Amino acid sequence: KNHTLSSEFIILGFENLPELQILFFGIFLIVHLVTLAGHTTIVLVTLIDCCLQTPMYFFLRNLSTIEICYVLVIVPNMLANFLSRNQRMPFLGCALQMLLFIALGGAECFLLAVMAYDRFVAICNPLRYTLIITRALCLQMLVLACVSGSLITLTTLIFLLPFCQSHEINHFFCDIPAVLFLACSVTQANEIAVFLVCMLILLIPFLLILLSYGFIIATILRIHSAEGRSRAFSTCAGHLLVSLLHYGCAITIYIRPKSCYTPEQDKIVSLIYTNITPMLYPMIYSLRNKEVKGALGRLLESHNRTK
Repeated sequence: KNHTLSSEFIILGFENLPELQILFFGIFLIVHLVTLAGHTTIVLVTLIDCCLQTPMYFFLRNLSTIEICYVLVIVPNMLANFLSRNQRMPFLGCALQMLLFIALGGAECFLLAVMAYDRFVAICNPLRYTLIITRALCLQMLVLACVSGSLITLTTLIFLLPFCQSHEINHFFCDIPAVLFLACSVTQANEIAVFLVCMLILLIPFLLILLSYGFIIATILRIHSAEGRSRAFSTCAGHLLVSLLHYGCAITIYIRPKSCYTPEQDKIVSLIYTNITPMLYPMIYSLRNKEVKGALGRLLESHNRTK
């Protein structure tokens, strides 16, 4: 066979629902703006407010920064695809998009695990918390999370495969399963490599998070006062819910064989994963966190006084 390398891909998006394209554009544009506003607010509040200069909010600020970059890599192209069906994307542009969202997604996975460790130390070893979770350690763990996410971009080597038949990606961005599905050579080794990488960045951090929360819950149950248990749990509930949303969707998409790949189901889960869950994160953290709500109140009050 004449295996040729495509110079561009065609992003099909939701072409099977042409009558809903404008509606989808309006809905997800609003979702996108709300997501950016929510995460930007968290970044600014945790930077400005002197009461939020703690390791927990340091990690939260960087998580929101990663989320901002993540949605900017995927969502603008998705919105453009709603307005112009069968959007063409250069081969290198597709590879770059995959590289960026893998690096950012991997960094987020490891950062969520780091945040679980921070909560574990805060609740299980409160007297030693400031000695263990130092500023230097916070920076080291942040750098480690980002570097670990960057190493996972080796999965973009799937672009070295030949694409000799269809160049139409049945998705709204250049996702790993959708691109791998188009390869016309034997992809078993690539599937195994992608599976192992996804096991590394999804299951291992997720198991560490579950282990941390196992110790946290055991410690909370030993607290005698109901108020103390409620306060301890409230500091962890937001992060636990975000972790379950993040890893639940990601595991559904990436930890499965190619034979189980169904484009339509994958697009729906990815739509939730890349649009809805990032919008919910700031709401989860702000609505369940009295310190964040208090900081927002102080910021608004200060803004009103300056008028």
